[in-house]
Amino acid sequence: MQRSCQLLMRRVGDGRRRRCGLSPVSPSAKQGVGYPADPPPVEEIVAVMRQAGRSAQGLRLRGLIAVLWRSGMRMSEALALNEADLSPQRGSLLVRSGKGGPRREVGIDPWGREQRSPRLERRVELPVGALFCIISGPTHGHPCSSGAVRVQLRRHAREAGVRRRFAPHQPRHAHAVEMAREGIPLNIIQRQLGHANLGVTSIYLQGIDNGEIIDAVHARHAPVLSASSALRL
Repeated sequence: MQRSCQLLMRRVGDGRRRRCGLSPVSPSAKQGVGYPADPPPVEEIVAVMRQAGRSAQGLRLRGLIAVLWRSGMRMSEALALNEADLSPQRGSLLVRSGKGGPRREVGIDPWGREQRSPRLERRVELPVGALFCIISGPTHGHPCSSGAVRVQLRRHAREAGVRRRFAPHQPRHAHAVEMAREGIPLNIIQRQLGHANLGVTSIYLQGIDNGEIIDAVHARHAPVLSASSALRL
C-alpha cells in the first residue's frame, strides 16, 4: 500500500528532500515573522489589564503584563522568573538567562511592583518555583507556556476593544519608547532591555511618532551668543 502523503519523502530538483505536498521552508520562515516596533499607548495596555479581571488567572496575567511593560523584559525572561529572582529592597528583577546574553539585573518602578503584588500573594499557596506558573491541575507550579499567554492576550485585547495586534513583545516596545521620552540615556535603555548593541535598541525607538520629533525640534531654544564672543565682535 502506498504510504501516506505526509510521510512520503521524495526528491526535488535541487537534490533536497521534502515532505510530499509541502513547500521547502526557507531559513527566514523558521525564524518567525518580524514586525515593526508598534508600541501600544498606555490606555490600551491598561484596558487589557482591566479586562483580565481579578481571578487567579486574571491576576497572573495582569502581573505578567506589568512586568513586561514596566521592566521591558522579554516574555521568555519573565516566564523564567522564580520567586527568588525578585529583590523588593532594590526594586529589581534578576534575568538569569537572557537572549544570547549573560545574566542581568533590571529595574522595575514602584507602580509595576504594586501591580505585581496581588500575584505574589496568591503565589504563596502554590509550590515554590516559577513566578508566573500554572495555577491548577497536575502541573500546577510549573511555568506557563508562551503559547497560552499569547492566546490570553489576544482574547482580552479583542474583548477590551483594542483594534490592533497585541503581542507580548509590544509592552516591551512601549517600555523603551517611554524611557526615551523621559530623557533616559540610550545606553541605559540598551542595558535595561538586554540588547547586545545600540543598533537593536534604536529599532525599538522607531515607534516614536513623527509629530513628537517635530515638536521636540520646535521646542529647542534659540542660539545663545556668549558675552565673551559678543565683546570680540
